[in-house]
Amino acid sequence: MGNYLGCMGTFFHPECFCCHSCRYPITEHEIPTNDAGLIEYRCHPFWNQKYCPSHEYDKTARCCSCERLESWDVRYYTLEDGRSLCLECMETAITDTGDCQPLYHSIRDYYEGMYMKLEQQIPMLLVQRSSQCYRRRKNGYHHMPETRGLCLSEEQTVTSVLKRPRLGAHRLVGMRTQPRKLTRKCEVTAILVLYGLPRLLTGAILAHELMHGWLRLKGYRNLNPEVEEDPLSRNVPSTSSSGATSSSSSSFSNKKGGKSNVEKKLGEFFKHQIAHDASPAYGGGFRAANAAVSKYGLHRTLDHIRFTGTFPL
Repeated sequence: MGNYLGCMGTFFHPECFCCHSCRYPITEHEIPTNDAGLIEYRCHPFWNQKYCPSHEYDKTARCCSCERLESWDVRYYTLEDGRSLCLECMETAITDTGDCQPLYHSIRDYYEGMYMKLEQQIPMLLVQRSSQCYRRRKNGYHHMPETRGLCLSEEQTVTSVLKRPRLGAHRLVGMRTQPRKLTRKCEVTAILVLYGLPRLLTGAILAHELMHGWLRLKGYRNLNPEVEEDPLSRNVPSTSSSGATSSSSSSFSNKKGGKSNVEKKLGEFFKHQIAHDASPAYGGGFRAANAAVSKYGLHRTLDHIRFTGTFPL
């Protein structure tokens, strides 16, 4: 339309409606029109990043934590297993198994405070996504294209991240790993989580996998898929998938004190991500669990699951 671009009833100068990643104007000169003669573009539902459709398959880096695309003027960090991490998520990233232990134990303590104590001392390891047990899984936490956390029940040897990598030219390099033989002493062998994720997300994944472990140790059997993927774990910290509550914020937020604005925004994104997940097991399960816990409380809901394998209506 002359020197203006029309989009959803609003008109822009071409240079004012640009791709977040490459900064080129989203016009027919940059993006071919579709069969209907319209210019297509993509927009992230939470961050509102507008970008060219080509960036979904041209190897433009996307943060493995928050999903934001790398922009033309800000480079992301590359982890040794090929994942990318934006600068904001990097601020609180947990990169070795030792650093994650206080967070893990604080979440176990939170479960105990909810009268859901885990009697077994379950090992927790941070691993790379190239671990054999990860390659065998097709679907992951929060319906992501890869598995972020696992609650193992079989014996095997996994490679854990023993020493944190160092920064070098926007890459995390020099990581030291160690093979760890896991033996089965109970229904749960170990909890595994991908290394390099921000503290809030790592805590949410740990809570999720610990609920898997608690259900198995307590003899819950024959659960339907939406219950098996234990969305109740996102309701344990006061129905928040990020753990962003007054009672549990010390478990999930920065050790120096309260959460920064960056962490708060990430927490809002993680909650938005699961609440709007379209998959039956993850998104549907979360909504069913949230409704059940809001109506009946956590422990009455767990009692119903024990006897029926489903959420109460």
